[in-house]
Amino acid sequence: MTESFQHNEKELLRLMAAGDEAAFRRFFDHYAPSIFTLVERLTRSRPDTEEILQDTFMKIWSMREKLADIGQPGHYCYVIARNMAMDRLRKFAREKTLQNSIREMFPQSHDHSAEAAMISRDYQLRLNEALQQLPPKQQEVYRMSRENGLSHEEISEQTGLSKSRINNILVAVLKHIKSRLGLPSGLTILGAMAHFFHR
Repeated sequence: MTESFQHNEKELLRLMAAGDEAAFRRFFDHYAPSIFTLVERLTRSRPDTEEILQDTFMKIWSMREKLADIGQPGHYCYVIARNMAMDRLRKFAREKTLQNSIREMFPQSHDHSAEAAMISRDYQLRLNEALQQLPPKQQEVYRMSRENGLSHEEISEQTGLSKSRINNILVAVLKHIKSRLGLPSGLTILGAMAHFFHR
């Protein structure tokens, strides 16, 4: 972390808590490259990495008012992303031997601070409340994708829906979640990511 960013990070967090999208953009631009590298090293999948990066910063923005209560918000971003990546790897590890290999290669690590645990619980509650407002089929497709780690093709085989329909459902669900969790309107997570991947 550069000295100038470290000096200004508290001010960035204050501005983010007030809903300042430009401050969030600076926070994203600073941490996204190294988080992307970390997650891609674990998943070895660019699509999975992009999805995890998006989910990580969606969670960060939804919790922006409480980030200042965490001693090292940057480290917390890494913990969120790493745990999401590890969860996805475990879901893909069907055989016990592979599960053991993953545990040996990447021991699980959690942020045990009371503040971080409280924020994580709050985020999950808000996410579940947002999902409960959706039709059952949309909830099912979202959970199959994000919680069970299934591909569009696997979801299609189990539900009988076309892959294009599944994609449309996931886009609609994410749009709903962003709206309910108060994600920025002018600068969306996807917008920040589009800039990140094409600069």
